[in-house]
Amino acid sequence: MSGSTTRGLRWSSGIALAALASFLVIATWTQFLREDLDWIQATLSLYLQGPGGLALRGAYCLLALAIIVLGMALYRHSVGPRRSAAAPLLFAWAALGLMGVAVGDSWLPGWAPLAWPLVHGVAAITAFLCASVAMLLQAWYLRREPGWQAAGRLLWWWAWLAFVLLWMHVLWRGPPRGAGQKLVILVIVGWLLWLACSAWLRSRHRVPYQSR
Repeated sequence: MSGSTTRGLRWSSGIALAALASFLVIATWTQFLREDLDWIQATLSLYLQGPGGLALRGAYCLLALAIIVLGMALYRHSVGPRRSAAAPLLFAWAALGLMGVAVGDSWLPGWAPLAWPLVHGVAAITAFLCASVAMLLQAWYLRREPGWQAAGRLLWWWAWLAFVLLWMHVLWRGPPRGAGQKLVILVIVGWLLWLACSAWLRSRHRVPYQSR
């Protein structure tokens, strides 16, 4: 891996780490700010309206930025046999879904109250499904990527945990909806943080280039 390549990966992973950390801080802050909402029952999207809503919508966009940057950086710097554009494209769709939720919840409730639930639902489903599948694909690729085998194995099982938790949240209506959704989000964001940290650490060590 050349010096310019390592610098690019370091910058990309650094931007992603900052964006992910900002999302976690803002999302956690809103849980304490909104005393009118029960954090166990209220899903995170309910915090997009009212006090702190603008900050959380911005945090959604930061999370979308992190997803896009990581997906593109890993595709650009991959040299393994499983390199594919499928994962970054799915990450990009997940990011668009997140931004759709954030932007739609900014003005649709007032301008198009009947369309708002549909737009919100489609955008949220797109974000969750595309992100979870992209995580599985990306982890699968990394298991054959030079220098990524150990992190790839952990990310592979972590991605399966996120996938299973997501479908449990969708299909099992017993647990509190808010806590269940926030657990899924936390597992996904944690996966992204681990991926970004692994990329940043790898960028500090040059790995010999291998032709595709």
